[in-house]
Amino acid sequence: MKQQLEQLLHLAIQQLKNDAVLSSEFSPRFNVDRTRDPSHGDLATNIAMVSAKAAGKNPREMAELIINAIPQSSIVKSVSIAGPGFINFFLSDESTTAIVKQAIEQGVNFGSCDEGLNTDGTKKKVIVEFVSANPTGPLHVGHGRGAAYGASLSNLLSLTGWDVHREYYVNDAGRQMHILALSVFLRYLELAGKSIIFPVNGYKGGYVKVIAEELQNKYQDLFVINPEELFANVHQDETPSEKTGDKEKHVDDLITNAKTSLAEEKYKTLFDFGLEAIRSEIQQDLCEFGVEFDRWYSEQSLIDSGAIQQGIDKLTETGHMYEKNGAIWFRSTDFGDDKDRVAVRDNGQTTYFASDIAYHMEKLDRGFDRIIDIFGADHHGYTARVKASLKALGANTDQIDIPLVQFAILYRGGQRVQMSTRSGSFVTLRELREEVSNDAARFFYVMRKAEQHMDFDLDLAKSRSNENPMYYIQYAHARICSVVRKLDEAKLSHDMNTGNDNLELLTNDHEQALLKRLAAYPEIIKTSAKNLEPHSIAHYLRDLANDFHSYYNAEKFIIDDASLRNARFNLILATKQTLSNGLGILGVSAPESM
Repeated sequence: MKQQLEQLLHLAIQQLKNDAVLSSEFSPRFNVDRTRDPSHGDLATNIAMVSAKAAGKNPREMAELIINAIPQSSIVKSVSIAGPGFINFFLSDESTTAIVKQAIEQGVNFGSCDEGLNTDGTKKKVIVEFVSANPTGPLHVGHGRGAAYGASLSNLLSLTGWDVHREYYVNDAGRQMHILALSVFLRYLELAGKSIIFPVNGYKGGYVKVIAEELQNKYQDLFVINPEELFANVHQDETPSEKTGDKEKHVDDLITNAKTSLAEEKYKTLFDFGLEAIRSEIQQDLCEFGVEFDRWYSEQSLIDSGAIQQGIDKLTETGHMYEKNGAIWFRSTDFGDDKDRVAVRDNGQTTYFASDIAYHMEKLDRGFDRIIDIFGADHHGYTARVKASLKALGANTDQIDIPLVQFAILYRGGQRVQMSTRSGSFVTLRELREEVSNDAARFFYVMRKAEQHMDFDLDLAKSRSNENPMYYIQYAHARICSVVRKLDEAKLSHDMNTGNDNLELLTNDHEQALLKRLAAYPEIIKTSAKNLEPHSIAHYLRDLANDFHSYYNAEKFIIDDASLRNARFNLILATKQTLSNGLGILGVSAPESM
């Protein structure tokens, strides 16, 4: 409906251009929004105020001219001018009830639009990269929010016409992966009865011991060495703590000795074993969470293919790289970053940033029209440098969006749940799902805007009460299913055509509120996709559920008047379809009974 009114207003502006009231070059940017107060109509626009100056009129005069230029339309019952020049539209009864037929006829496609289509009707390609947690441990609750957001956003983009490619970037080539391999190796040696001192910055979680046990079960004593070999000539940190010794040098020396002692083939076997154990665990976790990817992209593949070096060479040739103190730097400040960034360290090792350059260059080469990188809030500093590198590569930075997802802080019994990733004392995503359910985790994670701080109330997420927004929404869907069952128990049937023919009987306040809420759904979908904000869907569903529950408490649906009964059933079935569709976008089930 909003789009139809916008079209009528564009036609009115064109008529005013033809009448020389406005210049032919004039192209106003205006809004059409739903009103909060029903006395102000159903929709309102500010078009008169944004075009008055160009016409040399005051806004109310301009509003009169626009209203007179609007073509006749069956969707508009009346138009009025309010305040400084707002134009308020009151929609016809027919246009208001048409949403019921639309929701039922379109079914799971209700709310879809063609925002992601090219002019020839083909779908634009968008790659959404999300989660991409280092495979050094299980996913924790912080990763869960990015997973839920990315999956919901991908569903939303698909519904609005985009060809969506979901991708997980596996950081399988960095230093942290070698620290993981070392951690597994040390726990393995402990299982073999060897005495070792575990480094302060190794991975201490219980999952490392589990991987070590699996390694021992498969390879027996293949990797057993004398610990003296491992600790020989290592920078000493005899009493490892956060305050003593050089813990980074200590662990790097241990990694070097592990590589030497095991030799290349055995070390690679050890390294790959730890990597795959965690990567497969992450994949299973996400799959059970309803989050799947089209591709798991390996950082190591960029090294093996030479893509990282190619990216560095390309930027060097175009003058965007320079050498300083033995390192290779990218001139990130030329593109708005606050400082230049190291691409190759003075020891010859490439940085994560160098991998990012190659990875994004490869995304562009794959022909994506749009790139969406979903980063955790701790990666906020990456936004400027990634966009800078893309600009240096000749890309249009309008092609890339980088939403930042804040961490989720858990509360149980009103007390914050403490977490520390390195020490291993964190709540895993799997533990959260087992405690509150997949549905609750998916819904609560996207209930707030992604870049806003989030307190995750475990007790609320588990409660079966109206205070729990997910339960409240699911209960509305289940209630409608119950009403349908009761109709059958009453030996009555529902006739869709009769319902459609009598939608004009839906005149009470609760019915009108529900009709207007349903009419807003396609607009909510389009706006949420445009702004990358699936949380708007969660808020809308809560309002829709509230409208239905109020209706349910005020009126009876199974009544003797067949015309009104069928019209009401069409209305609640349209509501049921909308609740199901919206919950589906968020990855939440729509139960038929509760």
